[in-house]
Amino acid sequence: MKRSHLFSLLLLSPLFSLGQTAPAPYGALPSERQLRWHEMEMYTLIHYTPTTFQNKEWGFGDADPKIFNPAKFDADQIARAAASGGFKGLISVAKHHDGFCLWPTKTTSYSVASSPWENGKGDMVKEFMEAAHDNGLKFGVYLSAWDRNDTRYGSKAYADAYREQLTELMSNYGELFTSWHDGANGGDGYYGGKNEKRTIDRTTYYEWTEKTWPIVRKLQPNAMIFSDVGPDMRWVGNEHGFAAETSWSTITPKSQNGKTPVPGEVDGSNLPTGDRNGQYWIPAECDVPQRPGWFYHADQDSKVKTPNQLFEIYLKSVGRGGGMNLGLAPMPDGYLHENDLKSLAAFGEKLRLTFAYNLAVGATATASNTRENHTQFSTKNLFDGDRYSYYASDDKVLDPSLEITLAKEQTFDLVRLRENIKLGQRLDSVQIDIWENNQWKPLTRATSIGANRLIKLNNPVSTSKIRLKLFAPVAPTLSDFALFLEEKSDFKFNSELPNKLDKKEITIIHADKNIPAALDNDLSSFWETTLSTPGYVEFRLSKTYTLSGMQFTPRQDQKHTGTPTKYQVELSVDGKTWQAVAQGEFSNIKANAVPQHISFGSPKQAHYIRFIPSENLSGDKQFAVAEFEIFTKE
Repeated sequence: MKRSHLFSLLLLSPLFSLGQTAPAPYGALPSERQLRWHEMEMYTLIHYTPTTFQNKEWGFGDADPKIFNPAKFDADQIARAAASGGFKGLISVAKHHDGFCLWPTKTTSYSVASSPWENGKGDMVKEFMEAAHDNGLKFGVYLSAWDRNDTRYGSKAYADAYREQLTELMSNYGELFTSWHDGANGGDGYYGGKNEKRTIDRTTYYEWTEKTWPIVRKLQPNAMIFSDVGPDMRWVGNEHGFAAETSWSTITPKSQNGKTPVPGEVDGSNLPTGDRNGQYWIPAECDVPQRPGWFYHADQDSKVKTPNQLFEIYLKSVGRGGGMNLGLAPMPDGYLHENDLKSLAAFGEKLRLTFAYNLAVGATATASNTRENHTQFSTKNLFDGDRYSYYASDDKVLDPSLEITLAKEQTFDLVRLRENIKLGQRLDSVQIDIWENNQWKPLTRATSIGANRLIKLNNPVSTSKIRLKLFAPVAPTLSDFALFLEEKSDFKFNSELPNKLDKKEITIIHADKNIPAALDNDLSSFWETTLSTPGYVEFRLSKTYTLSGMQFTPRQDQKHTGTPTKYQVELSVDGKTWQAVAQGEFSNIKANAVPQHISFGSPKQAHYIRFIPSENLSGDKQFAVAEFEIFTKE
């Protein structure tokens, strides 16, 4: 009985209390859907309509649906490329300003149903949705409010039809992570052949809050609504992809005319920065095309953003508490250009390598003050990788300092800080010092920490001790401290066309008499054989060349027997000693039988080449090829 009584007393004592006093929430708070959006960080926006075929940025609405007939539309290639870049979502521009709908809507005949693509039976929004999910991406849709084709535009009938379109998209494409709307509303257009300018009262025409947004809320309660003014995420105010150095997730939208701010009718002066203590939690989305334009233009093939440029955008969007929305532009045939693919993959690799290892792992920290001196709010929470566990000070301590001792001296040029935004955006600023020459030296400072703050230093620094000084109007709740070193990238596009080795200088060592079909410069012919022994195609060149790569073109007869999906390439100078120089897979080659370029990286000397197909679509030892090309640096 005595032991039982003692145990009861211990349970009632403060020392053994399981629930401590958490800081009270501060200011506007994010919703659950907004928390999930912050965690996504990056996604893509796909512009592909008849405007692509017209080589325009904004379609006038007069394009004949017959021009929309992509020869090799490949939603999977586009989604796979987005995933390779580390993006977490894909948004289909289901309707742009030209009014052409990528799904067979009941509201207008100006859609894929009137095009020759898939004999008018296709649904491109559905194909994008399926490809997104197949590649582990969330899916969303963009529905332009402006329609330069619809003759009803400007009347109540069009506004009703627009909401019917929104209802279709919200109802038929699974769970959506966003419903995306921009502010382009009204102007000149085709309007069923009228060729005139039409204006609307943007503050009332769409009845956004009364009738339009409620459709999304009812049918897709987890979907983030994007527009100039939110209500869930706001336009950052530019198309460079950069939020302001100080960019609050809270904002009070301002109107230009004193009326309620709506898409296309808003004072954009505070969009890049937000407002400290703004009325609503509406973080910035930073949308930016991968190319100069949102739609594909062949003369921009050499102007695709490099991995380093994309990384800068990441630092100034996601790294400033916002989201990064990268516009991808398929070519008229319906897939992404090789330069777009290379840049996305290299960007994804740069991101992965940069953030693969937190140099603060194993660090310890002491605080000038810890809330209630309890482990629930201790500095250990800064290093556990959880966005929502956190260090906090007592309510009256608004400027605590934290001294962090690293496991060993580290060299870094990136500092990551996060707040537990479930309790609001609390920190005004952070000062960071490093221990150098037996004294504290100022390193950098930052404002508007929020969900994610990445501070890029001008140059790498080395230290074993760091001090953070936190400044806030209420007890700060810092949830993450991490250090990284940016992975360098020497990525370059192929600015020049590769030099093709004359086919007369190439011999394929094989007994099959049909070999010439692989080197005859005729894509309609192909070589099909069995490679059970020796299991590879070997080339002998007329002499030793300096090679940059090769190209494999699959058979073009719509059959798949013998088409490789994985490969390896080896080179040799003497035919005895071999060096592996490339390996990989021909992604989605079944649906998109286009030439596959294989780079050897840096130029390589070789007299012999082995192309080794390790897997194929038919699952046997068959091999088929329409054409081989070998590229030299000479």
